[in-house]
Formats: sequence, C-alpha cells, structure tokens
Amino acid sequence: MKRLPIYETFFSWQGEGCHMGKSAFFIRLFGCPVHCPWCDSAGTWHPGHIPERIEKRTIEELVAEATEQKPQLVIITGGEPCIHDLSGLTDALQNADMTVHLETSGAFPVQGTFDWITVSPKVWKKPIQSCIEQADEFKLIVDSSEAVSLWEQEIGKQFIDRPIWLHPEWSKRADPKILGLINACVKEGKHLYRAGYQLHKLYRVDEEDVRSKPTVNLTENAHR
Repeated sequence: MKRLPIYETFFSWQGEGCHMGKSAFFIRLFGCPVHCPWCDSAGTWHPGHIPERIEKRTIEELVAEATEQKPQLVIITGGEPCIHDLSGLTDALQNADMTVHLETSGAFPVQGTFDWITVSPKVWKKPIQSCIEQADEFKLIVDSSEAVSLWEQEIGKQFIDRPIWLHPEWSKRADPKILGLINACVKEGKHLYRAGYQLHKLYRVDEEDVRSKPTVNLTENAHR
C-alpha cells in the first residue's frame, strides 16, 4: 500500500490566486530540493526546522480525511510536491468527486491529473517547459527590483495568455519599492499581471485548524 511523506494536512481556504476565498483542504508533502532562502514552509526540508518524525500516510487515509471536510478544493502543495508520483492520489481524490489543485515550482514533471495548476517559478531550480505549458496561472514572488524582468526574459511570451500574480516576498510586504514595482506592472498592462497577496495570513485562518503547523519563514526568522 503506497504511502506518501506528509508534513501537514489542514482545512482552510485558498488565500492566493484565481481561486482565492474558496474553502480548501491542504495536503502539504514533505521534501524540497529547491531551497528558497525566504521559504515559508521550511519545515518541509530545512535541517533546522524538519520535525523529528515524518509521517507517512496512505492514499486512502488522505482521501478519507479530505472527504470529511467537504472542501471546494483539495490543494496539494509542499515543499515541492512534484518530486513525488501523485497520480494515485489525484485519481483517488477525483474519483471521490474532489476538485484537485497543484502548487509547484514547475521544476519537476507533473505526475498526476489536476483540475488546476499554479506554477511559482524559482531561480534556484528553474521551471521545465512541460510545467510552463501546463500552468493555469503563475505566481511570481517579488523579492527584488529585478524579479519581474528576470521572469519576463526567462518565460516571456509563454505566459502572456495566463494570469500572472505578483506577490511581495512576505518579509518585504511593506517595502515601498517592492509594492511600487507591483503597482506599476499591473497598471502598465504588459502581461496579465495581477497584484497578489497571501490573504489567508491576514485572517490567520490556517491556525484555526490544530493540524496546521506554525509557519516558519526563513527570512523573517533571520531578521529576529
């Protein structure tokens, strides 16, 4: 019986992107080789934050837990979920009449069938062509004044017909330069840019589920 390494599962709502505000059951898988220096899910990979015990759970257990919540969406995330073969999990969830979304860096092939794919590319391990083509939306983390132009050069016309959310990196969410850049990109209308935010953090909704682990943001921890 196949088991997947799970960092956490919890019931919340989607705080980002085109499906913002919809109730969502999150399945956060353990493991990530991308290692973003400002990662806010560092417990999935960082030696200083990995839990002592990594739980491995069967697909049947995960589907039963998700079904009990009756969410509008099931969101599979990480870490980097695509380092795992997700086909058995997505098949089982969809057979249970669940709508299944994926959040990935796009650096690894997608194994599984999804109703929606969000690709958030990272410079530390760049996205592969198949993931760029499969993406329904992009989420760019804006952590510097060059972040947007970098991805315009890297991906360019390939994402021109899909929504591109510009999120301030969380530790810079009040930085006037970062916010000003996002404002200018949206108003310029060069691509389908949209101003993004992690709205769930303002509501603290994830924390209402005792299964949700505390957020660990590497950059903010370093500033403390």
